[in-house]
Amino acid sequence: MEAEKVAKHIIEWLKSYAKNANTNGFVVGVSGGIDSAVASTLCAMTGLPTLCLEMPIHQAVDQSSRAHRHVQKLCAKHQNVTGQSVDLSAPFDNFKDAVIRDTDHPRNDLSLANARARLRMTTLYYYAGLHEFLVAGTGNKVEDFGVGFYTKYGDGGVDLSPIADLVKSEVFALGRYLGIIPEILEAPPTDGLYHDSKTDEEQLGASYDELEWAMAFQKSTQDDHHGLIDSEAGMEEQKLSPRQKEVLSLYLKLNRANQHKMNPIPVCVIPKNLR
Repeated sequence: MEAEKVAKHIIEWLKSYAKNANTNGFVVGVSGGIDSAVASTLCAMTGLPTLCLEMPIHQAVDQSSRAHRHVQKLCAKHQNVTGQSVDLSAPFDNFKDAVIRDTDHPRNDLSLANARARLRMTTLYYYAGLHEFLVAGTGNKVEDFGVGFYTKYGDGGVDLSPIADLVKSEVFALGRYLGIIPEILEAPPTDGLYHDSKTDEEQLGASYDELEWAMAFQKSTQDDHHGLIDSEAGMEEQKLSPRQKEVLSLYLKLNRANQHKMNPIPVCVIPKNLR
């Protein structure tokens, strides 16, 4: 990947989109991870007003400190960037106290994790409304179009996605070119939505490198094999290793399960004869 040319392309795309949308700039949620660091840096490099929001919710100290150092660096380098921290721990606790009736429910932790993401989305759009900004997304291609590893109407609730056509390894490569701080480049990717700071790999069951391989493998074989790659026989035909079979099965399972996030909301079309 030609990082310099890709960066310039995204920056020009952001500027063009903002101009055509008749908006003033961007607001980006900064988490301390590589995706939000790269997305916010690209927004900053447009020269348009860019608000970088830190939105901790009982966040691990290392995550918060990485986010804060990144925002400080952007503010020092770009006059068009402002940083702000909005601690959402208390509003989240109030929400949790209001809704929880069964603390032992097996999906309680997942539902609360998604609630954190949606509370942050609401906060981003509050500031976007104040300043007539666009909410810039921070999802990458593997998350957004591969395994659907994001919260619908949470971190998936954005106006535009500057890095969603880049797989994770490309985001890291772009981050190195952009001079993202070492602490972020070296940190294990995590969504920061769980109290125990689970990494993305722990949640997904595979590394991003493995999921990138599965995504590319599926794309390269789906036309030739007419879907047979989804089956055990199809995998045997490709002479995959046991781990490759495991990762591909996991990828396909997540991809199918999360199509409702990736596809447009279905609309019930009324037949003409019923009107």
